[in-house]
Amino acid sequence: MAALSHFPSPSPPPSLSNHLLSRSKPRIRNPNPNFMTIGSNLRGFSSAGYSYGRSAATPSLSLGDITRRDFSTLHQADNGFNRVYFDNATASKKPDSVLKALNEYYELYNSNVHRGVHYLSAKATDAYELARSKVAKFINAKEYREIVFTRNATEAINLVAYSWGLSNLKSGDEILLTIAEHHSAIAPWRLVAQRTGATLKYVGLNEEEFPDIEQLKKLLSSHTKLVVTHHVSNTLGSVLPLNEIVAWSHDVGAKVLVDACQSIPHMVIDVQKLDADFLVASSHKMCGPTGIGILYGKCKILEEMPPYLGGGEMIADVFQDYSTFADPPSRFEAGTPAIAEAIGLGAAIDYLSTIGMQKIHDYEKAMAAYLYHSLLDIPNVHIYGPTPSQAVHRTALCSFNVENIPSKAIAAYLNEQHHVAVGSGHHCAQPLHRYLGIDVSVRASLRFYNTKEEVDCFIQALKDTIRFCTS
Repeated sequence: MAALSHFPSPSPPPSLSNHLLSRSKPRIRNPNPNFMTIGSNLRGFSSAGYSYGRSAATPSLSLGDITRRDFSTLHQADNGFNRVYFDNATASKKPDSVLKALNEYYELYNSNVHRGVHYLSAKATDAYELARSKVAKFINAKEYREIVFTRNATEAINLVAYSWGLSNLKSGDEILLTIAEHHSAIAPWRLVAQRTGATLKYVGLNEEEFPDIEQLKKLLSSHTKLVVTHHVSNTLGSVLPLNEIVAWSHDVGAKVLVDACQSIPHMVIDVQKLDADFLVASSHKMCGPTGIGILYGKCKILEEMPPYLGGGEMIADVFQDYSTFADPPSRFEAGTPAIAEAIGLGAAIDYLSTIGMQKIHDYEKAMAAYLYHSLLDIPNVHIYGPTPSQAVHRTALCSFNVENIPSKAIAAYLNEQHHVAVGSGHHCAQPLHRYLGIDVSVRASLRFYNTKEEVDCFIQALKDTIRFCTS
């Protein structure tokens, strides 16, 4: 699901444009210039030794330092200055093993899948279906048939909306969402509601700027047929208690669709324990290629759903006057799929699994606290979402604004003068921003290959940006 910051970079506001072009502040060198040459021996990493406090949490040994060598794109430097990439919530970087898997498919066994008995087709088919099995294992699905490949999470949500939604919703039914949902989790259901007569209801935020779970529980009723919820907010960084939400929803007979785009890349996901009916994610946020996403659906539900698109591969038999359709997941994968991208996603899952998702989670949890408290120490900065604590878990993402400074001006200056990439805009969450009383925000989002030193660079660069914009 693409974020606004993936569109052409906005120009700074007119009041700052001339200054940005004419004035130049000293650029910040990374305090650790050799960080990109450190080997990727994961055995040296320990998730222990983090200290939490008002001044931040500091990893005892940086997983970021250890893994950076696996990402050629992170080796780039601008005039001797390392680029800091803090826009990972939009798209993560890809390890070299993923790029190698893509190249090997096109160079060695490029062929269509499921359509030939010759060697190349068989090899491509095996690799494609192996990727499906890797996804199933990664999220602990009961079987590979519960995994449908789509173009992205957005298409996965649309598939559920137009297949399950149009078949099961009617006038008087209710779809429950939180105000913090991504546009791709809102727009399809708005369109389906208009066609079926169903109603959308929204859960707001509590005083801690966390989705109001108690309100959600009260809104659930026999009229609720579907709950659409994120696992991790792409703006607030908050992590919802999904097990409770799923259990409450099932108690009233409602299905649950989980947007896991911001959680699958960062933590262990077990769909059997979670018990959600549908779950979606995008490869490009999981260190995999763009152009492919996943839909997990309980097998019994997928078997009852009609096709979403018609074409090759999704059929059993085609006659002049009628057709019969294949079993899931083939029923929902019409035409030639994104073969190389699926294989690349499988390679990304291999890479993440080698590190260990719990290890990634522990490291990023420490980095989340360090980023949050470092930002909190800067005057006139307002961070959106709950305060991290032992009871409240935030991911390594902070959306914020600086008093009296446009967010796009901050992002532009960070990029042009300090080679720091952050997101800016509404992050495809306009209802949430309006609820918070703002139009846009700056977003810094980290991954396991980012380091404490990069956070320090970002904070120093942000302080310089604020000084310049207020001078």
